[in-house]
This record gives sequence, structure tokens and C-alpha cells, in this order.
Amino acid sequence: MFGLILFSGICFSQTLIVALGDSLTEGFGVSKEEAYPFLVEKELFGKGHAVKLINAGISGSTSASAASRLKWYIRSQPDIIIIALGGNDGLRGLSVAHMKKNLSKAIELAQSEKIQVLLSGMQIPLNYGTRYTESFRKVFHELAELYKLPIIPFLLKDVGGIPSLNQPDGIHPNPEGHQIIAATVLKHLEPLLPEIK
Repeated sequence: MFGLILFSGICFSQTLIVALGDSLTEGFGVSKEEAYPFLVEKELFGKGHAVKLINAGISGSTSASAASRLKWYIRSQPDIIIIALGGNDGLRGLSVAHMKKNLSKAIELAQSEKIQVLLSGMQIPLNYGTRYTESFRKVFHELAELYKLPIIPFLLKDVGGIPSLNQPDGIHPNPEGHQIIAATVLKHLEPLLPEIK
């Protein structure tokens, strides 16, 4: 499904990636060029990968919108979907079982279209108690195992809870935080890309 691009008379394949997420993906509070999807695309270009990364982040989104939004982006025939949803479910204390069901629907839809899924794990503070927090964290790993998916264990690794890497709200990363997120995403995304020729 890798799209073909003509450049200076040479035809080569381009990998289309969609980052389906919430405000963390959209880049709430930072410019488009400072958000991790843009930084990831820029870094991959610099390494010689022919990629296009679509930022499909919408602030406030929960897992409930995953499948319906994915249907829209399937029209563009992406090769890889990064599913980075669930954080708002956790912050609102929504049902973990419903979140798992919602994410499952999106994953199954992508797989039915032969689209590679990279699942992004999330973690939340202990606001709703240890039991809820732990079951929330486990969902992403359970889904990765069930559907045999590569997983980013925690999107906000080395960023979450660190004041200097977040905006004053303590939730959304600042530009420095997005740079660290981009490095985390790259570590798990790059192995899924075609080899550079």
C-alpha cells in the first residue's frame, strides 16, 4: 500500500502514517511545528525515510471516537496508524472496559484494512485509586498482546509529571516535552518502516 512518488524522474515509495490522538498529539498549547508528529516526520526525513505523517489529534477526544475517526482517515490509505487515545478516558474516570472495547473496534478496523497499528500506552495519576489506575495502564498492554501489536509502553515517558517539561496546567507538554515524546515515538515507529535504499 506504500504510495509511489515521482521525484526528479525517480519513482520511490512513500509511507503514509496517521497519528490518531487527542490534545497530546494535536499539540495543545504549542505550534504545529513543535508538536511531536511534526518532529517525528522531520526526523525521519532527515534520516532518509520517505514518509508523510498526518497529525490527526483532536483536543478532548476519548476512545469513543477512535473507530469513527479512523474510518475517515482510511480513505487516504495509510500504511501505519498510531493510536494514541485513552488519556481523556482516564482523566475523566470513564469505564476501562468501555475504553478497551472502543480501542479494540479501531484496531480491528485498521487490521481489516491491512493497516499496521502502533498502539500508544498511557498512564494516569492515582486520582481514582490504585485499582483503577493499574487496570487502565494494563489495558494497552493487553490489547497489544491480543492483537499482536507493537506498543509504545508510555507516550509521556520521561515527560509526564515533570514540571519543567510541561505547560502550567501540568498535563500538556511544552516544546521540550514534545521533543522527548518524538524520540520515544521514533524508537518504536522506525522499525516498522521500509528499509532505506
